[in-house]
Amino acid sequence: MNLAQIVDQLHLTLLTEPRNLAELQPSGGYTSDLLSCVMSGAKQKSLWVTLQAHGNIVAVAALLDLCAVIITEGAQPEPATVEKANQEGIILLSTNEPSFAVVGKLWEMGLRAC
Repeated sequence: MNLAQIVDQLHLTLLTEPRNLAELQPSGGYTSDLLSCVMSGAKQKSLWVTLQAHGNIVAVAALLDLCAVIITEGAQPEPATVEKANQEGIILLSTNEPSFAVVGKLWEMGLRAC
């Protein structure tokens, strides 16, 4: 499954510059709101689900070379965070859905933990 399919099926909003999302295939998924847990548990090219929307999510996503970050529960990053994500090549997506619901839908679609 590619990132375009995930965005479409979960009705996610792309916050960063448009890219060919069909080219990107997440290796798995990880969810946590603690950055230290993400740094120790998420795998390269995975999809990170979090309600965090501050600038440090971009740094962590870039450090781990993540496929994308889904920001849940209606949280919205500051414009500077989106700009930094664009500079780093990090895809930020958003939804009003709670993290639990997003992870459940991703599981139903066949995405598994890394």
